[in-house]
Amino acid sequence: MKKIIITLFAIYIFHFIPLAFGGDLKQPSAAGAFYPNNPAQLSQMIEGFLSAAQPEPMPGEIFALISPHAGYGYSGQTAAFGYKLIKGKPYKTVIILGPSHRYGFNGVSVYPQGIFRTPLGDLEIDAEFSQKLLSKDTEIRFVPEAFSQEHSVEVQLPFLQKVLSGFKIVPIVLGYCPLETCKKLSLLLKEAIGDRKDILVVASTDMYHGYDYQEAEVIDNLTLFYLKNMDAEGLYYALRENKAQLCGGFGVVATLFLSKEMGHNMLKVLEHTNSANVTGKKELGIWAVGYTSCAIDSDKGEKGMLNKEQRKKLLGIARKSIEVYLKTGKRLQVNETDPVLSKEMGAFVTLHENGELRGCIGNLVGTQPLYLTVRDMAVEAAVDDPRFPPLRLEELKNIEIEISALSPMKKISSIDEIQLGAHGVLVKRGFNSGVFLPQVATETGWSKEEFLNNLCLHKAGLSADAWKDKATEIFVFTAEVFSEKENSR
Repeated sequence: MKKIIITLFAIYIFHFIPLAFGGDLKQPSAAGAFYPNNPAQLSQMIEGFLSAAQPEPMPGEIFALISPHAGYGYSGQTAAFGYKLIKGKPYKTVIILGPSHRYGFNGVSVYPQGIFRTPLGDLEIDAEFSQKLLSKDTEIRFVPEAFSQEHSVEVQLPFLQKVLSGFKIVPIVLGYCPLETCKKLSLLLKEAIGDRKDILVVASTDMYHGYDYQEAEVIDNLTLFYLKNMDAEGLYYALRENKAQLCGGFGVVATLFLSKEMGHNMLKVLEHTNSANVTGKKELGIWAVGYTSCAIDSDKGEKGMLNKEQRKKLLGIARKSIEVYLKTGKRLQVNETDPVLSKEMGAFVTLHENGELRGCIGNLVGTQPLYLTVRDMAVEAAVDDPRFPPLRLEELKNIEIEISALSPMKKISSIDEIQLGAHGVLVKRGFNSGVFLPQVATETGWSKEEFLNNLCLHKAGLSADAWKDKATEIFVFTAEVFSEKENSR
């Protein structure tokens, strides 16, 4: 009897104890539910998704993906947009950050060592990398229960196995995290990555959760606005206030912080949809979940048309222009040789005083160099916006300046081409026209129909539904929006 007890104790020590502490083998918990358990069916399904996905190429090397984690039948096609872009890339370590759905805890859980199994095979933990994160902070440790039934990390693995080879993984599950914990995790990851160029980060998250299809569109567009602007802190507080929704929001916030720390400043939304669009069930009262696939690449410091120094220069011209005009009544004399700032481009200048609109005027079509457009529109916004009294010199210190540099106009044939939060819109019929900048949709929370109704009625002087008339021309454009507050970070 004593011999049997000793044998059983040895089995417990060498098998169950290592599992409890992240060693040996972690079996899949989502196979057969979130994705097929049969290897051939799973492989064929992912190949179909990858074949159908047609993402636009990114200019630099991709550092991070944001990817959904619902059942493959719902979000697999969206996830494929990101994974197609990294197919065959030489990544050696993939860090996956997902939320904890089933176990509540504070802080971050890092899986230390062992194997994660999927129907497509086994993936080894990069134990050396994991150890660089552990024992550094009490909030960042190994919490076994966070992984036991969690699917957010697991559903990313078969996609990774289909597009990459010869890599290890670092699974990370996040519980509740204050903003400082997200920052702390990003800095530890930065330190662990060092100079390595063979690292991929995957932030696993779904978006809107609720019963209102139209609300899903509005909230997801606001969330995407923060993502496109790489605004980690703004996103965090929008999530806290339930203005934006990401079930894996803490991991996404940490990924944005990390990406910017590593010099990766361009995020591209590759695909966005929701379960109502996938299933066709858009009736009020039917559960809807949003999905997006995004990529962050290594186009260091150059986000959009203008880099940080060019934005800073334009903001300086705008402020100095207002100051000179209020003091002397004359236009600022300025000459700029930067070839980008010397391009003929449209621009709007918006003034805010203590968080409230104080003036906004712009030129949609570039008729002079961008820096001169900004110079002139800054003065116009300060003294000629008919909605407000002219700005006084003593008010200038309380003014925050925002500039929107505009792309050329593109005429569209269907409102389906409008991306709220990404596109500004011009409507025109006869001599009547009106325009809304892209940020109007995110600031108001309007649906697309509300956006167009208000644009036609209040800006163009047309009937609210004039956008439905074929005689009304609709144009879209994009705007690179930046402010003094953001540019000082």
